[in-house]
Amino acid sequence: MNLLMMGAHIASRNKRYVVWFYLLNLVFAWWGASAFSLAAHNILDHSLYAGRILHGMDVTVVTELFVNPRLGTPAAHGAPSTRLAVACLAVSFVFMPGVWLAYSSDHRISREEFFRSCGHNVWRFLRLVCLFIIIGGIVTGVLFGVQSSLVNAADRTSNERLPFLLMVAGMATIFLGATAIRAWFDLAQADVVLQDQPAIRKSLAAGFRAFRQNWAVLLRNYVVIVLAAGAILVSGILLWHAIVPPASAAGAFLISQLTLFLLLAMRFWQRATAVAFYLGQLSQTDAAEPARMPFPASALSIQQ
Repeated sequence: MNLLMMGAHIASRNKRYVVWFYLLNLVFAWWGASAFSLAAHNILDHSLYAGRILHGMDVTVVTELFVNPRLGTPAAHGAPSTRLAVACLAVSFVFMPGVWLAYSSDHRISREEFFRSCGHNVWRFLRLVCLFIIIGGIVTGVLFGVQSSLVNAADRTSNERLPFLLMVAGMATIFLGATAIRAWFDLAQADVVLQDQPAIRKSLAAGFRAFRQNWAVLLRNYVVIVLAAGAILVSGILLWHAIVPPASAAGAFLISQLTLFLLLAMRFWQRATAVAFYLGQLSQTDAAEPARMPFPASALSIQQ
């Protein structure tokens, strides 16, 4: 069984976590949008211009709506949304160690095991997230700078196609670089939870070694999942445009939320693929001490 199928098997066996994390995101998004929604209702419910938004997209009406003093400034409604988005991200990372533990086990873990793993690893995951932001920001910033310099240099040549080709090549390189960092940190998170590793620098080193030795396999599987996510996004937009009437709020909600749910499932598929790879490395090298594993040894049976 290849790595993608093993990851899909793990993710489908634990699909309840995708549902719970989707509901968590939906609740926070609902809270974040409620302030703007209430203010917009107070205006549009008594305006003849509402039909020009209900049955289409009138940029003039939308612009007038945002500058309306009764609605308030965009920052007044954006600040609560931003705070709730950060809170949702923080809560998601608090619960993520339990997901990694569940993915590593061949049986359904109890609530006590799930929350114990979350509480035990929350500080470690917070440090990993901070390092991910720092390292990812530096690497992507450097790559964007190199791309910009190359494109600017190409603009001064006589080749009209060269700037566009360099821009496409640069974006592809940045995408692969960001995906590689994502895979590296996924392996580090797996090492933190599955090896109960308190020193995250050791988990980062272990994840980097594993990625460096198997970068082609990991990058290929991650890119395939990203491309599948891209196909889902494009299909969702086209389906929304094709079958959802402009006045159908329910249809727009269903199509958009189904698309977002499937995109979230793709990210969990990536994590499951990282766990499958990590367990495969353990079963092949026998590098971990069984006494330190917070999951049953039978979890390795998924590699058989």
